[in-house]
Amino acid sequence: MRTGLPGDLPPPVAVDGQEPDYRQADDYDRVMPYDPSAFPPFAVTVDLVVLTVRRHALCALAVRRGEPPFQGRWALPGGFVRGDEDLATAAARELAEETGLHVHDPACPAPANAAHLEQLATYGDPRRDPRMRVVSVAHLALAPDLPAPRAGGDAHSVRWAPVEDLLGQDGEEAAPLAFDHARILADGVERARSKIEYSSLATAFCPQEFTVGELRRVYEAVWGVALDPRNFHRKVTGTPGFLVPTGGTTTRQGGRPAQLFRAGGATLLNPPMLRPEA
Repeated sequence: MRTGLPGDLPPPVAVDGQEPDYRQADDYDRVMPYDPSAFPPFAVTVDLVVLTVRRHALCALAVRRGEPPFQGRWALPGGFVRGDEDLATAAARELAEETGLHVHDPACPAPANAAHLEQLATYGDPRRDPRMRVVSVAHLALAPDLPAPRAGGDAHSVRWAPVEDLLGQDGEEAAPLAFDHARILADGVERARSKIEYSSLATAFCPQEFTVGELRRVYEAVWGVALDPRNFHRKVTGTPGFLVPTGGTTTRQGGRPAQLFRAGGATLLNPPMLRPEA
């Protein structure tokens, strides 16, 4: 029971045998009014971890900052949330501006310029931006192989960079990314790696029609492992609702014609595609 706290409400009491409702002294729903000027202002941004598979490697969209802070460093694309936007709208706008992609509604067939977009995590270290207090709500976007991007806004240049080059590999550190974007990128990559185990999310990296071999190369690129082609084919074609044959074939990968599939209606895989142990 709270007693003697400056400016606190009277201590709650039990009513008709019901336990009292204890609340913090700074709850926003108190009966007493509060002074907004007593709370420090801060800005909200959205940062995008945009992943695709290019040349059999997992790549992320990176922009080189053309202005301070961290001028000249590579960073994730993103920007400030506008006053009339919610977070999802801001993330979709940034995605369209940076890549020309639009958010894919899972309830509808995916158009050619669609991408999967989901909220990743929130980052609010008071020192993450030297200009002011900025809270970032990061989003993860996945899309098939995309063309070379174009720089815009405060970006001096933009590129698809292998994730290993941005985060480092084999114990070697990469050039530091701006802000806390290395942490955000690592979190986004791990989200993608874990979700393709138990969901059909790997098909978001594929075109509308794809072969089992193309899907296998997505798993190999995201997980960073080599998979046995026969075992993989047996698993994905035997998982209910994962893949649906289109009736067509293709020779775009060379060799004999390969059967084409599209994503099925399943969102969760049973049994899951477990990631091989490193």
